[in-house]
Amino acid sequence: MIDQGTIQLILDTAEISDVVGDFVTLKRRGTSMIGLCPFHNEKTPSFNVSQAKGIYKCFGCGKGGSSVNFIMEHEHLSYADALRWLASKYNIEIREKEENPEDIKERNDRESQLIVSEFAQKFFSEQLWETNPGRLVGLSYLRQRGMRDDIIKKFGIGYCPEGKDIMTTAAVKEGFKMEYLEKTGLTIKREEWIRDRFSGRMMFPIHGISGRVIGFGGRTLTQDKTIAKYLNSPESDIYHKSRVLYGIFQAKRSIIQEDKCYLVEGYTDVTSLHQSGIENVVASSGTSLTIDQIRLIRRFTNNVTIIYDGDQAGIKASMRGIDMVLEEGINVKVLPLPEGEDPDSFSRSMSATQLGDYIKANETDFIKFKTKLLLAGVENDPISRAKLITDIVSSIAVIPAEIVRSEYLKECSRLLDVRETVLYNEIRKLKVKSEDDMVKHQERELLKEAIVKVTPVSTPVPVSNPCENEERELLKLLLKYGAHVIFEIENPENNIPDPVYVAVFILSELDADQMVSVNPAIKMVYDEYRDHLDDENFDAIKHFVNHPERQISQLVSDILSEKNKLSKFWVKKGSFIEEEHEILPQLVPKVLQEYKLRYITFLIAQAELGIRKASENNDDEGVQDFQKRYQKLKTVERLLCGHLGKRTITS
Repeated sequence: MIDQGTIQLILDTAEISDVVGDFVTLKRRGTSMIGLCPFHNEKTPSFNVSQAKGIYKCFGCGKGGSSVNFIMEHEHLSYADALRWLASKYNIEIREKEENPEDIKERNDRESQLIVSEFAQKFFSEQLWETNPGRLVGLSYLRQRGMRDDIIKKFGIGYCPEGKDIMTTAAVKEGFKMEYLEKTGLTIKREEWIRDRFSGRMMFPIHGISGRVIGFGGRTLTQDKTIAKYLNSPESDIYHKSRVLYGIFQAKRSIIQEDKCYLVEGYTDVTSLHQSGIENVVASSGTSLTIDQIRLIRRFTNNVTIIYDGDQAGIKASMRGIDMVLEEGINVKVLPLPEGEDPDSFSRSMSATQLGDYIKANETDFIKFKTKLLLAGVENDPISRAKLITDIVSSIAVIPAEIVRSEYLKECSRLLDVRETVLYNEIRKLKVKSEDDMVKHQERELLKEAIVKVTPVSTPVPVSNPCENEERELLKLLLKYGAHVIFEIENPENNIPDPVYVAVFILSELDADQMVSVNPAIKMVYDEYRDHLDDENFDAIKHFVNHPERQISQLVSDILSEKNKLSKFWVKKGSFIEEEHEILPQLVPKVLQEYKLRYITFLIAQAELGIRKASENNDDEGVQDFQKRYQKLKTVERLLCGHLGKRTITS
């Protein structure tokens, strides 16, 4: 345990604005400082830091506290580990009381992985500069690519020598445990052998935002096409590739100063741009851009310019990233490079001044870039043009700020020669669909959890199928219209809509919500239908009417002979609709919703029964458990009723 004197020294030394400033871009406002909260997704700053009081407070999510609380929350550390983190930052020697073995192991595990990673970085660097293989192979390679020595040292680039386990042997000799070499992914250990993961590779250390080494990217020097060009550290307690940006530690101050971040793809793209004097640059390290990476950038700036290779793959990667960045409220520009060039090769082909001039002249607003790219060659094809306009508008639709959306729509209207009102209508349709999808996802997750967790309460009399009518009606639709197309979905690969069939839609919805009939015969029909989904010649009615199991044949014959028991659910303008096949896109989802609602109503009744029984038995814990289930089920019921016109279902 850390003694009280050391704790007090840490608390007295750790200035709140200095600690928070390592992670959040702060701007002074009066006597306080403000920034975007790192703990929740917000577009307008509500995160306040008071230097006088030594506290931070977010008026959006409510989190607040001291420097120690901030590090605990942000780095997911215990109180003691947060103190150690601050002590390391301010070079404070820690004096500790005696700890038991379990406390020591828990505290040291993450720290040990960081220390092993730091050792490995120093080892790789020494190999590069101080050994003949490192100088002849690694250093020669870097210099042939035009990389200066100061840039190599700035990023801590090194070389892992060719061999079975040279790095591992050196680490063990220095007293590092194999456990942590394995956990960080530096060493691969099997029963019969041990070897270095990065043998014979150039090593690019990946630093966390505070500057500590958390992982590595290794580039092979061989021309063998069967060997991966780049190899990253595996996921570990200290390295999560989806939350990390290569170069963020070296770039963060420049990003703040320039109020802009250049986003590239690879390690050498970052180092080459630094060498050309552009330091506000980070890389997604060859992985697809993630929300966590975008939010990491947003802590320091709201302006991003995406630079990707000038080939088709690079352009596609750029297009995928644009919408994600826009959705986080960040201003996006795109820098197209000449075909065949990447940021590394391009920056090395000219002087720093020429590169700066090129960027200023060619940095393009995303709407102009996407418009020019997508409309090329389809100006005289109305159908293709309409689809591409929808694609462009869909990017604008994700922008959270209404004023920014409005300005982009004006620009889009001008560039595409389409009336603003038409574009506004398209935006509204897209936003309604997005909201519906979000509600549906929330409903599905709650429904799935309710069905999995809620077990019907045992009763003296067996419970009959509570959803018999709904299941039979759904089964009739499956049998009669399973091969009919219910709707089409866009295929981004070829812009040709893909059909979705009634059978696929119904069965996938039931599978997603884990809805299983308690009626064995109905369950068997669903199961057998799944087995025939890929059979184009499958005649469902003929198959099941002539089924060898008498109960199946009887069930299907009865269902096909029934009138619409649920016809009241699709009354339209006071009259019953007779032609079912004409309204399948409305009818099938509605019957599915009715089925789910009926089942939830049954589970609610079961939860109420459980509350009563637990109360009669003085089981307070049981009462609380059933009450929690009841509340969750009522939430699902409200969502389902909302889809069905705020109508509750009755037995």
